[in-house]
Amino acid sequence: MKRIFLLSICLISQLYAQNSAEILQSLKKLNTVGSVLYIAAHPDDENTRLLAYLAKERNLRTGYLSLTRGDGGQNLIGKEQGEALGLIRTQELLAARRIDGAEQFFTRANDFGFSKNPEETFSIWNKDSILADVVLAIRKFKPDVIICRFPTTGEGGHGHHTASAILALEAFDAAADAKRFPEQLAYTQVWQAKRIFWNTFNFGTTNTTAPDQLKIDVGVFNPLLGKSYGEIAAESRSMHKSQGFGSAKSRGESIEYFKLLKGDSAKKDLFDGINQTWTRFAETASLQKMIDSCIANFNPQKPENSVNNLIRIYKKINSLNDSITDVDYWKYKKLIECKEIILACTGLWMEAIADNSYPSFEDFAG
Repeated sequence: MKRIFLLSICLISQLYAQNSAEILQSLKKLNTVGSVLYIAAHPDDENTRLLAYLAKERNLRTGYLSLTRGDGGQNLIGKEQGEALGLIRTQELLAARRIDGAEQFFTRANDFGFSKNPEETFSIWNKDSILADVVLAIRKFKPDVIICRFPTTGEGGHGHHTASAILALEAFDAAADAKRFPEQLAYTQVWQAKRIFWNTFNFGTTNTTAPDQLKIDVGVFNPLLGKSYGEIAAESRSMHKSQGFGSAKSRGESIEYFKLLKGDSAKKDLFDGINQTWTRFAETASLQKMIDSCIANFNPQKPENSVNNLIRIYKKINSLNDSITDVDYWKYKKLIECKEIILACTGLWMEAIADNSYPSFEDFAG
């Protein structure tokens, strides 16, 4: 039978194309063992300045869990509505995450438009189903800290907003309870985050910030990237084109406020008392030193000089004892990161070109 070529395309791709500053940034992240999950209701609800700061300044594994894909929003750039708009907004979120450095997650919740209160929202969403999704996201992502965009008390206005906080707070406990959604434990484990915060806000006439709340300046400048997190956030937020959410770049102090909702107390920082280095695990102090040395000796003019050290680091990570609590999780994540850094340092470039961009009529005949 004649082989049928359904599609041949010309493909030119460059893999792992990072400049030296980005490689050094990745090396710092390789030496950071910690994670944070931000939870809200819709695409464009996320605090992009905070996400960028956590991912690129604190070098944490940072995730945004949007309960919906924004199917019920407005579309300022086309006629697509409903599921088609949800597809557009999904891609806008993914584009935003490629800029601010966070990862993107969803639940099965449907954005059915404006909701007056969380009771109405849950009657349409099926609360238990969406709670199961949030619990699964927490158990798989294993965040040290969880942050809600909205409160459980309604100041967020939209019923979906309030519902997202209610679910996050319930999931904070449920994710650590083996009796809750036990079917998930066939392929993941229970997880207890250290604490959960509400990222309070000052929107229009609604100011929920207070002087006694925990404060962080997320407007600092990253000299490696040549941008402040206000500038990175503006680029990220401007990906929400269908909602007209473009924003101007800014530099300078930008204070974010946080109210502890549950978990261990924190006075100075979101991650008080949480070890975010490899030394949080037994028998990993030497790995921490190996990566510190690689960072200290990194030559931006010759990143390829770091390859041999990175290979040794890769082997060291691969040799970590999986039986140590949570080492298996970080071992898998950091092996992927290390491999990508090695490829970036080698300057690997690949090109594939098809000899025929379209199938001939004969390919489909007979």
